[in-house]
Parts: sequence; structure tokens; C-alpha cells
Amino acid sequence: QVQLVESGGGEVQAGGSLKLSCTASRGTLYGRDMAWFRQAPGREREFVAAVAWSTRIAFAEFTEGRFTASRNNDRNTAFLEMNDLKSEDTATYYCATGSPGWPSSRPYEYDVWGQGTLVTVSL
Repeated sequence: QVQLVESGGGEVQAGGSLKLSCTASRGTLYGRDMAWFRQAPGREREFVAAVAWSTRIAFAEFTEGRFTASRNNDRNTAFLEMNDLKSEDTATYYCATGSPGWPSSRPYEYDVWGQGTLVTVSL
């Protein structure tokens, strides 16, 4: 069974940048899509970006070109680089993996999730 470990969250001022990582600590991500979701307090979990095994990429509209998603298949790791962060980007960010139809923004189509990493953007 694949297990995901996330890192890279923290507090940053508005306009700053953070890069999140998601690594399979057990198992392999071979053939699996990777996705990033986020959840702010009191809000539903929402799709941020997805990177296919083939490295196709899909983004939610709100990322507005500020976010970049990538993966290193040799290292079983996915990345989410976030630039020009805004206060409304404050949330817990989760990576997930699965084999849904491409592209999938539906959380229930991903069967393995990381523990989440908190991103706080201060004014």
C-alpha cells in the first residue's frame, strides 16, 4: 500500500512563495496520477492541481498561473510550487494519488492521501 508524506508547509507573507513536496514513503507511484487539494477551516476540500503519470498537468482556475505542479517519477515525489501567495490561499494542503480518469478534480477518486501540511499566508 502506498503511503504519502508531505512537507514544505509553513507561514509566509502575502506575495511570498512556498514549495510543497509529497513523497511515497512506501510503495510506488508508478502509473498513478498525483493531485493536490486544499481545505480551509469551515470549507470543503477543493482541487488545486493534478499531475498525471505522463506528466500532463491540470490546474484549478483560482491558481491563475501562480502555481506550478510537477513530479519526479524516479524519486516517487510530486511537487506544488506556489508563488504570489494570497491570504485566501491559507489552508491545509493535501497530496493524493490514484488512477482516476484524467483529469479528475474529485477527491473520492483518489484512494491514498497524505497527512496534510498547513500553509498560512499572512498580510
